Amino acid sequence: MTSEEVLSIFKEITKIPRESGHEEKIVAWLQSFAAAHALECHTDAAGNAVIVKEASEGKENVPTIVLQSHSDMVCEKNAGVDHDFSRDPIKYEIRDGWMVAPDTTLGADCGIGMAAQLAVLTSGLSTGRIEALFTVAEETGLDGAKALQPGFITGRTLINLDSEDEGELFIGCAGGLDTTAVFQYFQSETPRDTACFRLRVYNALGGHSGDDIDKGRANAVQLLSRFLYSQEGKGMHLCRIDGGNKRNAIAREAEAVVAVDKEGAASMQAEFLAFAADVSAEYGVTDPDLKFECTGTDPCGTCIDDATAQALVRALFAAPHGVLAMSADISGLVETSTNLASVKMLPDNKVRIGTSQRSSVISEMRAAAARVEACFRLAGAEVTHEAEYPGWKPDTHSALLEKCVASYQRLFGNRPVVRAIHAGLECGLFLEKYPDLDMISFGPTLRGVHAPGERLDLASLDKFVKFLEDVVVNW
Repeated sequence: MTSEEVLSIFKEITKIPRESGHEEKIVAWLQSFAAAHALECHTDAAGNAVIVKEASEGKENVPTIVLQSHSDMVCEKNAGVDHDFSRDPIKYEIRDGWMVAPDTTLGADCGIGMAAQLAVLTSGLSTGRIEALFTVAEETGLDGAKALQPGFITGRTLINLDSEDEGELFIGCAGGLDTTAVFQYFQSETPRDTACFRLRVYNALGGHSGDDIDKGRANAVQLLSRFLYSQEGKGMHLCRIDGGNKRNAIAREAEAVVAVDKEGAASMQAEFLAFAADVSAEYGVTDPDLKFECTGTDPCGTCIDDATAQALVRALFAAPHGVLAMSADISGLVETSTNLASVKMLPDNKVRIGTSQRSSVISEMRAAAARVEACFRLAGAEVTHEAEYPGWKPDTHSALLEKCVASYQRLFGNRPVVRAIHAGLECGLFLEKYPDLDMISFGPTLRGVHAPGERLDLASLDKFVKFLEDVVVNW
């Protein structure tokens, strides 16, 4: 098995639409792939699929290994980019040893894991029985993992291929919970003698709300609300607001349309320019390409009633975002965090704010969600919680971990890093379904996942493939 074989399969996967919740085409492709290679394939009602490679001659007594990835991807693109994820293949380039999608997400999270599974199944390796498990809707709530039924997999050793740092073995992850706040507003007639402006904060780096939450990157929603709050009492009326997208991505873009008393318009514009200069300096290291825009726009006939707009802006600005606690047990591990992910205007005069909380301590995760709830309830919003999933407690005495560490050292001459991750993995849910599973997670190096410009390090892919092959062949 070679990295070229894995990359070739991944390139085919980039042609297939697979946004979370719309995995029908990728599931059908997996079924066709299995049929073309005379492999047994089963799917369940949720869309999860398992493809089976029976044991090679002489390895019938080797315990079954489950290789697992999720088949969906986060679909994000830069503003103004003409790309339809429901039909268009991902446009990628090879640059300086990286495979990168310049204007969209690449889907290497977790498409490269899928490709590696399929390569193991078809490359003629001498292995015990392999069950390649592909779960759906991981990115939007781990729905596929939640839907798994007893007996769908039989192996009791599972290798999750959804990690993003080559040379690191993951043996634990955070649990997660989503919190949603909804404001109900009244449409008010925009006052006369006002001028309308479109305010934008965009081109932030963004990133994964688990892996990247501790990197201090700009959150465009919170920055925009920071400026809007500074204008309270200065004759500004909020007409529209929109920002962020996926709950598991740090908001890269946000915009608002505001009506400003004409006599104060010049002052507002000057203050926005000063604000832009201040924030650009604050985030000069983490978000060097952060951009701001204030442009005149067509008059708005209506706006959000001032009382609700004031409460909304105050809550958005006050809402916690980022790291809430670091682990006292594992150096450098984020223990608890929250992500102010999005603000969207809905029909029926509603504004929805999406947030997510993560923690390796379930009580702290729920406390973080309660803190977010309290913030928005104080502002008059209705708040709900959903999509809770468990963390994965590390097992430092795992037999699989011992074998993987020995394999890595033998291949590359150095010991891999063994750690837990703040991002959510499906392993916690697998453990609920199959309590006797021995699990580990590893993968090649990915950067910028969940954001346009996502990229795969091809040198790390080569090491990842050699490592995976060694583990499954010598199990």
